[in-house]
Amino acid sequence: MTDTPPLIFTQLSLPDSEIARNAFAFSARVTPEYLLNHSVRSYVFARAHANHRDLRSGLDYDDELLFLSCVLHDVGLSEQGNGDQRFEVDGADTAAEFLREQGVEEPRIQVVWDAIALHTSDGIAARKGAEVSIAQAGITTDILGLGRETLPAGLADDVHALLPRSDLAYRFTDAVLSQALAKPQKASPTTFVGQSLRRHLPYGAYPDWHDLLATTGWGDKPVTTGGRRRADTPQQVGPLFMEYLQAGDLEGLVSLYEPNAHFVPQPGNHAVGTEAIRNALRQLIDSGAKLKLEPRELRVVGDVALVSNTATLTGATPEPVVSNTTEILRRQPDGGWVHVVDDPFFT
Repeated sequence: MTDTPPLIFTQLSLPDSEIARNAFAFSARVTPEYLLNHSVRSYVFARAHANHRDLRSGLDYDDELLFLSCVLHDVGLSEQGNGDQRFEVDGADTAAEFLREQGVEEPRIQVVWDAIALHTSDGIAARKGAEVSIAQAGITTDILGLGRETLPAGLADDVHALLPRSDLAYRFTDAVLSQALAKPQKASPTTFVGQSLRRHLPYGAYPDWHDLLATTGWGDKPVTTGGRRRADTPQQVGPLFMEYLQAGDLEGLVSLYEPNAHFVPQPGNHAVGTEAIRNALRQLIDSGAKLKLEPRELRVVGDVALVSNTATLTGATPEPVVSNTTEILRRQPDGGWVHVVDDPFFT
C-alpha cells in the first residue's frame, strides 16, 4: 500500500485512490522508466480524447478504470509478465492477477483485461466499452501520434517535460522483439509483432500471411483477374513479360509494374507511373518487338528482389539490342511479384 501519492499524481491530476497508487507503484517496480512514462502519458492523452468526445468522467466512463488500464497496459513486457502468449494477453493476465490480489471486483477487472488485451487491436477496441476505447486511443497517440492533432494546445509539451519520451517507440519495439526472438510463439505472423520479427530473421525463416496460405493443405490457388497469371516468384516475372509482349497484351505487361514504378524503355528515357509505362509499352508492342530474357543473377531479401537478365530485343530496331537488365521487384499484398524499377540500360 502506498500512503503518499507520488508528486506526478498532483502535477497531472491523476486519480488519487489507493488502487491507483498501488497500480502505479506496481508498474514502476516491474517496468523500466520509459514504459512507465509511456503508460502515464497514455492515460493523460486518453483523458483528453474523452473530453474531446464529450465523455464525462463518472457518467460516461470510469476514470479510475481508465487509469488502471493505461498504467498497467505494458506489464506484459516485464520479466514478471513475460509468459508464452502475445504480450498484450500476458499483460492483461498479469494485470488481472495483480488487481485480484488488491481485492478489485471481477467485473472491473474484466474491463481492464479487455483494455490491455485489445490495446493493439484497431477496429475492435473502439467498439468495446468507453474505457477500452479511450485507453486504446491514448496509447496509440503516444506510440504512433494518431489523434495528436485533437489534443489541447500545449498538453503534449507539458506532459513530455514531466515524462520524457526517451525514444519510446523504438525502445518499445525492441522490447517486444526481444521477447519474440526468445519465444516466437508470442509473435503470430498475423500480428504487428510477427511482422516486426520477420524483418529480424533470415529470409524465409518466418512466414507471412501468404506463406501461411500456401501451406494450408487445402490446395487453394490465387484468383487471377482477366485470365492472366500472376508472378508468384521473382523468377516468373521475366517469362510473363515475354509472354505478354509476344501476345501484344498491353494490360498484362502493365500488370507487372507497381503504380509508381520506373521503366526505362530506351537509354535516357524514364517512364514513371502507370500511364507513362503504359504508353512506353504500347510503343514497344506497336514496333513489333520481340524480347528474349536469359537469367543472369537473382538476389532476394524479404519482399524485395534484385534481378538481372541478359535481354535481346529484336524487331524494334534494324539491329538486335543486347543489354544486361537491372530490375528491382517487390512482393505485393496479394503475394505476386512486380517491378519497382525496370532498367535494361543501367550501368
